[in-house]
Amino acid sequence: MEQDFLTALETSLGDMSKGQRAIAEYILDRGAHAAHETASALAVDAGVSESTVVRFAVFMGYEGYPQMKQALQSSLRGRMTTVQRIEDVNRRVKEEDIIDGVLDGDADKILYVKEELDREAFSRCVDMLLDAKKVYIIGMRSSSILAQFMNYHLRLLLDNVTLVCPSGGGEVFEYLVNVGKDDAVFAISYPRYSSVTIRAAEFAKRRGAAVSVLTDSPTSPITGAADAVLVARSDMVSFVDSLVAPMSIINAIIAYIGKRRPEISEKFRLLEDVWNEYKVYSK
Repeated sequence: MEQDFLTALETSLGDMSKGQRAIAEYILDRGAHAAHETASALAVDAGVSESTVVRFAVFMGYEGYPQMKQALQSSLRGRMTTVQRIEDVNRRVKEEDIIDGVLDGDADKILYVKEELDREAFSRCVDMLLDAKKVYIIGMRSSSILAQFMNYHLRLLLDNVTLVCPSGGGEVFEYLVNVGKDDAVFAISYPRYSSVTIRAAEFAKRRGAAVSVLTDSPTSPITGAADAVLVARSDMVSFVDSLVAPMSIINAIIAYIGKRRPEISEKFRLLEDVWNEYKVYSK
């Protein structure tokens, strides 16, 4: 798995010049602030020239400063506590900007997914779900909302779906104790990343199951266990992560499976009769 930015920064300190080290130490000390600075502002705060900041981004393996800044923001999302997020948002966002900021940010995330989604990985994920003897869906904490949504709709399409929803961390392995090479696991993990979800995906992978993950970055700690990685950003405008982009990916998976399984129309006709008979929906 590719290292995230802050981990790479820490491991590269010994190879840096004096100016580069000043930038690195400033970022490590003031990451939440540095992540939203321009190159010129970062240069002033770190006590170096702007050209040194630009060269530093190249030294770290990025095309330029904007790409490094984005990598820093992504890396921070997995490390910041809720208190740090609240403080960061309160510093950056004015109250009158919140509505437009959230809605514009959500729209941008969906457009990013549309442009950047690995279509081959998406198709591979769908194939693994359709070919599986049993499908396990895993998502903890805030990601549990996405897992429950996917489970509800996928169970209408497939007869072999299990939502892994433990009340305690250790119980996840009781759900997965029989997972094997004929099964598929779909694991969802967003910052702050659940260590239980990561370990569960790794366990399923060792047991030979086909593992797909939905996460916010290619450097997410869960990607090392995956046969297919689906990335949908969740960059925060507030201290709450946006889930619109991963929700859109899940909607696309469900729609794709529905298209591949035209015989489900008969099942839904039966369901409509049952729903009408027992007045499930108000008219």
